[in-house]
Amino acid sequence: MTYDLYIGDRTFSSWSLRGWLMLEKFNLPYRAHLVGLYSGTMAEDLADLAPARLVPTLRTPEGTVIGETVAMAETLAERHPDAGMWPDDPAARATARWLCAAMAAGFGALRGACPMQLEHVNIGFDVSDAVKADLAQVEALWTHAQDLRGTDGPWLFGKYSLADVFYAPVAARIVGYDLPVSDRARPYCETTINDEAFKAWRAEGLKVTYDPFPYDFGLKTRAWPVD
Repeated sequence: MTYDLYIGDRTFSSWSLRGWLMLEKFNLPYRAHLVGLYSGTMAEDLADLAPARLVPTLRTPEGTVIGETVAMAETLAERHPDAGMWPDDPAARATARWLCAAMAAGFGALRGACPMQLEHVNIGFDVSDAVKADLAQVEALWTHAQDLRGTDGPWLFGKYSLADVFYAPVAARIVGYDLPVSDRARPYCETTINDEAFKAWRAEGLKVTYDPFPYDFGLKTRAWPVD
């Protein structure tokens, strides 16, 4: 009973990171298949999964193909009710679903201006008003979630949940572009990038080198804060 997960380049594919975390963090059996997102073979690599054409794509042990991370999350939570993928408390669970949907549908300025990259920290990135507005909304949602947490813990709802899966790339963007966030939001970003699963994903991605680097903004850089 093993899932097949099709992902893009680990250093850059934020949606792939979400798909992988929801399997890895909840101890669900899977095989990861790397799709040529930057080498130009993605259409060929996903041909057997049509009509899916983007990463991540999940295939269940029974052969059902699922695109879109929201659908993947709901399907996995339904199939594995004992995995604890959503918060136990009904109010927290509803809010976690809200946060995941908001992430999937919104924050276009942040995602467009700051593509996820896990190699280094950019210094002096020019943060637009639109990106600042997205960051403010992200912080508002994080604060709302943290105020509802039913258990102690460093994650959005205390215990790790699918909400943390969906916001891991946002935390990575905040770190990778040294974006301005409050003292309350910063520790959550640090918790995310210090998580062992996140570090393992990043380490695997860094085994691949790129010339030219896909997202070179011509800025000075410093080392990523966590090995």
